[in-house]
Order: sequence, then structure tokens, then C-alpha cells
Amino acid sequence: MNIEQAYDIWADQYDTDTNLTRDLDKRATQEALSSLTFHTVIELGCGTGKNTIFLLSKAQRVLALDFSEKMLSRARKNITDKRVTFQKADITQPWEVPDHFADLITSSLVMEHIKDLSFIFSQARLKLKTGGHFFISELHPFRQYLGSRAGFDTENGRINPRAYTHHVSQFLDSARQNDFHLTTLREWFDANGTDKPPRLISFLFQVQK
Repeated sequence: MNIEQAYDIWADQYDTDTNLTRDLDKRATQEALSSLTFHTVIELGCGTGKNTIFLLSKAQRVLALDFSEKMLSRARKNITDKRVTFQKADITQPWEVPDHFADLITSSLVMEHIKDLSFIFSQARLKLKTGGHFFISELHPFRQYLGSRAGFDTENGRINPRAYTHHVSQFLDSARQNDFHLTTLREWFDANGTDKPPRLISFLFQVQK
């Protein structure tokens, strides 16, 4: 099953499922970005809007993109603030966003479904203003090495959207090749401690000035 179809099905239960990864991503995003100031944001993979609400608390404008129309429909019901524009987009194709549009781009639990990281970084570089930030929160590759991947249960069995494993070095190489420098790298663990592999990894990159 392709990614769009899977997330269209997942949309109806995404907000109510028990999902430690989703919940930890929300906390990681808020903590990682709390000290930043920004005006205009591009949110990649907005889903049902779980992080959009936080971004609106700090920004004047949010362009929230997602591949799934059903996820976007949920987000539009959850959030009616006129400062956000929800838009269906395939970010593996050139983004229909003006260059130098945003001072922050966020990506939450998206890169697992992207084969070519470098293309995403190149588009982010074009769409960010000088000095802008690119924040990525992603399932930790350590988890992927052990077999973890995005997925959900239905009455007809488990559905796992297509996924790719990206090593930490691939994120760093793609960033460097597109004139980003790493500001912060952080690993995020479940609440029950650090004796198990971290669930998430986050990167905060900045466009080279």
C-alpha cells in the first residue's frame, strides 16, 4: 500500500490511537523550538494538526503541507485559525512555495517515508530565508534497525506505509551538501527511561549565513 492510501485510512483513528511516537514527537517539537522566534513557517507532514497549534502560538503564518487529503480534512476541522493554510503536497516533487518564503521549516515523522533526503534538503534551502532553521523530528534509526516502523492496526490487520531507513550520517551529509549547519542534535527517550534505544532523533539545522 502506498503512503497516501495508508495515511488516508489512518486519518480517522490517528488522534485517538495509543501512539507513543506521535506523542513524543509533539513534546520534542515544542521543547526543541521553544527558544526560537519565527514569523513564517512551512510545516511538512502536518497530519491532523498536532504540531500546527503550537507553531501558531509562535508564528504569524503557517503553511501546513501533507500528502494525505484525509489527514488535511481532519486538520481543517481541528484548527480554524485563518493564519494557517492547509495544502495537499507531494514534497518529493518541487515545492509550490515561493523561494525565501519561511524562516522555519519543520518536518515531523516524515523522512521515514522519503527515499531521497538530499532533494528535501535542497528544497528546504530554497524556501528558507537567510539564517532560517530546518527542524526534523524522526523515528530514530536505532529503532528502525530493530524493525520498528510507522504503522497502525485495523480490523483487517496491520498497515505499514512504505518506509526507508536513513542513517544519522545521511542526514548530516545531506545538510552539509545543501549549505546547512547543524545547531542541535538530540535523542528522545520514552518516559520509562534510557535503558532502551531512543525512540526519536531530532536535528535543528540553520542555513549558512
